[in-house]
Amino acid sequence: MRIGQGFDAHKIKEGEEVVLGGVHIPSNFSIVAHSDGDVITHAVIDAILGAFSLGDLGTHFPSEDESYKDVSSRSLLREVLEKIGDQKISNLDITYIGEEPKISTYVDQIKKNLSEDLNINVDQVSCKATTTDRLGYQGRKEGVSALAIILFE
Repeated sequence: MRIGQGFDAHKIKEGEEVVLGGVHIPSNFSIVAHSDGDVITHAVIDAILGAFSLGDLGTHFPSEDESYKDVSSRSLLREVLEKIGDQKISNLDITYIGEEPKISTYVDQIKKNLSEDLNINVDQVSCKATTTDRLGYQGRKEGVSALAIILFE
């Protein structure tokens, strides 16, 4: 078995939507990033890369590379999956950390997107959210982050 843990954080700015787990969510801010800034999918990618000692997101998709400008993080996830070949995923656990947006109405779609990309059943994906009770950069609404843990059999 292999376990990978991933973390991603991004600054936010005024805007109209964020992308989380491949879902476009209306918001009063957007995420500052070279790609679409999908912190959930970025954390999943880092967890996968970590499970196989393959470095991190920035190693494979550097922000200096203009070919990744505004790219969908789901496409980056699919590229990483090609690198690891046919590996069996047992489960994926994700935590989104931010005061906004509230994602409870989007969790099912986030889980569906990730289960499709990972070629696993939706019940093998857990996605939840928490705030920091207004502590730290997330609490001050300066940024958002996500954690992911994945288990391969």
